[in-house]
Amino acid sequence: MATKHEQILQYIDELPIGEKISVRQIAKALAVSEGTAYRAIKDAENKGYVSTIERVGTIRIERKKKENIEKLTFAEVVNIVDGQVLGGRAGLHKTLNKFVIGAMKLEAMMRYTDAGNLLIVGNRTQAHELALKAGAAVLITGGFDTEDHVKKLADDLQLPVISSSYDTFTVATMINRAIYDQLIKKEIVLVEDILTPLQEAIFLKTTDTIADWLTYNRETGHSRFPVVDSNLKVQGVVTSKDIMGHEKETPIEKIMTKNPMTVGGKTSVASSSHMMVWEGIELLPVVDEANKLEGIVSRQDVLKALQMIQRQPQVGETIDDIVTNQLVMTRGKTKGDDVYRCEVTPQMTNHLGTISYGVFTTIVSEAANRVLRNYKKGDLVVENMTVYFIKPVQIDSMLEIYPKVLEVGRKFGKVDVEVFNEGVLVGKAMMMCQLIDRH
Repeated sequence: MATKHEQILQYIDELPIGEKISVRQIAKALAVSEGTAYRAIKDAENKGYVSTIERVGTIRIERKKKENIEKLTFAEVVNIVDGQVLGGRAGLHKTLNKFVIGAMKLEAMMRYTDAGNLLIVGNRTQAHELALKAGAAVLITGGFDTEDHVKKLADDLQLPVISSSYDTFTVATMINRAIYDQLIKKEIVLVEDILTPLQEAIFLKTTDTIADWLTYNRETGHSRFPVVDSNLKVQGVVTSKDIMGHEKETPIEKIMTKNPMTVGGKTSVASSSHMMVWEGIELLPVVDEANKLEGIVSRQDVLKALQMIQRQPQVGETIDDIVTNQLVMTRGKTKGDDVYRCEVTPQMTNHLGTISYGVFTTIVSEAANRVLRNYKKGDLVVENMTVYFIKPVQIDSMLEIYPKVLEVGRKFGKVDVEVFNEGVLVGKAMMMCQLIDRH
């Protein structure tokens, strides 16, 4: 039996695209409290199939597939640019294909403006009107309004006209940044993207017997299955090792491995593959917050996904990538005496134009990681770190990083890092790191 929360999510998911919803309406339609309705709507927003806009309300939008994640709906654009909807609210759920910056003459602007576009333009009423007639939505910068007949046209054509107080450059930068952030997320393939869903997954119930396991084993060739109770909550897993030496009539519940390792849908595929390798398992049950089975992910699924990631074009870098790519090593005279150099680029600074704390922490962590690899192959996890910022570091500075290994054991390492700019000490860090073997 689905919970109230799950029922509300299903109800929202089945609403037509573009439908407006409210807490009160959901509470009344499904006979739940407004608090329950509010929490479910927020969850639906996190899952990406509704969007809430100030002064407009909550709208059912199209849930995006992984390959279309870089496309934004007009509703999302309104939130990105802190916009106000002047007209065409019924079209907020629509997806924009590209945006056009209207910083040119009218005829030239219209040559580039097609259906499904978003024209970003200032206080030019004629451009607003022509863009709508061409099938494009309009984003007016500088906080300007537009004529009433343009708003009526937007309503008739169901194409949004949005006003933002930001200038054209800032708006374009904000939208670009949002798309870029989405692309970085796209590269991180999650378990929910590759799992075998519950409807297709094979699992056993606690009341089943070894005879049922043998039947499934013959049919599928698999030997590991999740075990669930009557509410679909995962209670254990059963493998060929568990059934050995037992009669066919033995209940699965008696021989299964209890409290098995599980993953959530939002776990990354890379993390799941590590778990499978470290634990030597071929299948993981995928569960929701209530430990209910949502599907399964196998080692083959993970391998296919990792191969797919390798073939994908690299479309986004994280700040860690940008920082670590800047680190260049200069060999020292003795082992562990290496020096790293790093130029402070504009992306690595805060609003004051000095190196941000997060970037500085990444630099010292990466330097420690690299110097410890001289002693021990494997992955490194920072357990604790003390960082001292002694002097601010300006944009375009060249840093020299001196990591020094104080102690290294089988499972841990202790590293001291000093950072200099033009011979002046600007920061220090002390780190305790856990070392993880790669098998």
